[in-house]
Amino acid sequence: MTAMETMFAPAERAGAEELKRLTDTVTSDRLLTGLLDRVPVLLLLLNDERQIVYANRSMQAFTGSESLDGLCGLRPGEALHCIHAHETEGGCGTTEFCRTCGAAHVILEAVAGQSAASECRISREPAGESLDLAVTAAPLELEGETVTLFTASDIAHEKRRSLLERTFFHDIMNTAGGLQGLAEMMAYTDAEEQVEILDMLGRQAERLVEEIQAQRDLLAAERGDLAVGRSAVDVAEFLASLRELYCNHEVAEGKEIVVETDAPGIAVATDPRLAGRVIGNMLKNALEATPAGGTVTLGGSSRSGGVRLRVHNSTVMPREVQLQIFERSYSTKGAGRGIGTYSMKLLGEGYLGGQVGFTSAEGEGTTFYLDLPAG
Repeated sequence: MTAMETMFAPAERAGAEELKRLTDTVTSDRLLTGLLDRVPVLLLLLNDERQIVYANRSMQAFTGSESLDGLCGLRPGEALHCIHAHETEGGCGTTEFCRTCGAAHVILEAVAGQSAASECRISREPAGESLDLAVTAAPLELEGETVTLFTASDIAHEKRRSLLERTFFHDIMNTAGGLQGLAEMMAYTDAEEQVEILDMLGRQAERLVEEIQAQRDLLAAERGDLAVGRSAVDVAEFLASLRELYCNHEVAEGKEIVVETDAPGIAVATDPRLAGRVIGNMLKNALEATPAGGTVTLGGSSRSGGVRLRVHNSTVMPREVQLQIFERSYSTKGAGRGIGTYSMKLLGEGYLGGQVGFTSAEGEGTTFYLDLPAG
């Protein structure tokens, strides 16, 4: 038999008879299954092909399965409705995205005979809901058989709280530090220079208010109660205002921001404040990735049924970053820093009804875009 293609873990699965035999072995041990059903975390027993042979009641309830039969034979990502679980013939564990999956890694270690623990981010179908999980896997001897004991605990709340706090305080302290520095300069400058510093103080104060409001919006969006107010937005004016807002930002120092639109008079009905959050995050990320002397381009163009807003820079993202870029709690800035790319998806798709994506390739650079519907 020809082996199925895979980009990470083996794709082959056990046959129906072998799967049933192992499931029957597990379920016949009433003491074991009774104990597993009382464990409050999501718990699975897997065969060597990473297929489910037992799921406790917590897992059945979480996945919406009415019985164990609905989960047996599936792999964890398939049971949890991971958006990548059905992209290849081999299913969960065989896509390029699985290379960055903490669950896939710990399960493979357990199959090889080693206990392992990690964290795992999963985007779920159909609406892209994100899971943050602490996962463990360990080999378990049972009636002469070796199975993998896999557990998953929801750590979304603690991770979101920690990340929001760190991001908020980092951004606020940076902006407040800028205000303090400008205020101190006032004591050592003449009247003419003080006028310029006062203007800079005003802009910095506006940024402080903007940072605070951005955090409030993100918290409201996470709760599902962020208000959206739509109005007609002139694309060229909108992009020009963003350029004006960010051209004096510290990440723009020594860099140029250029605005391009394919035709005058392009307009779209959207919430300009939230759209500004999305494109503003794209712009800041692009500026951070651009070396001194480089250029970042803001663009807008008509598309069938709507408008595309885009931000381009000449650098290319590493493939590992591309595979995780929109996952909640993932940051290109390191642990505990930044949630801009996740918020792009949350606001752009969840509240503006658009589509957020990117392209990144050698010779072409990186372009992030927000496609907005016309109405």
